[in-house]
Amino acid sequence: MGVLVGKVAPDFKAVAVEKDKVLESFSLSALRGKYVVMFFYPLDFTFVCPTELHAFADKLEEFKKRNTEVVGVSVDSHFSHLAWLKIPKGKGGIEGVTYPIVSDINKNISRDYDVLVEGRGIAYRGLFLIDKEGIVRHQVVNDLPLGRSVDEALRMVDALQYFEQYGEVCPANWRKGEKSMKTTEKGLEEYFGK
Repeated sequence: MGVLVGKVAPDFKAVAVEKDKVLESFSLSALRGKYVVMFFYPLDFTFVCPTELHAFADKLEEFKKRNTEVVGVSVDSHFSHLAWLKIPKGKGGIEGVTYPIVSDINKNISRDYDVLVEGRGIAYRGLFLIDKEGIVRHQVVNDLPLGRSVDEALRMVDALQYFEQYGEVCPANWRKGEKSMKTTEKGLEEYFGK
């Protein structure tokens, strides 16, 4: 896996679906000025995937409060996305998901983000936090059977925004409102209570 942290997020233009609307030319660069949590999932109409898409939908307002857009990406066509959006949650569908879902039918986006499972033609469960300038600040990639934590994605947005605002770093397991740390020896000592 390639590390994209600290690099400009690869831009793309692709067809996406948002609710019941087809976006013919969705681009990552159009979201500059906002934070972006972009996540890849293997396929529509599968098993772990709808749990993740609904988990992001359930926390969408929390992301929006943080000036953060959520974008899903899979190798399915936009027709498949539209069909899946019409199926109720209780039947394995993603009805009610309102953030954009990008069609990476040519697999170029998955390849550029280095999450493509070669030979299978699907993507690992990659998640990328992109800052307002288009720089990747966090990435995590899970194997296919391992669903991700949406709360952890929110925590990482909070940590990045806290650092940008206050210049202090966020230690392990930090949550919004908890003690941060100055990047000095004295700051480390103060954090550990010496």
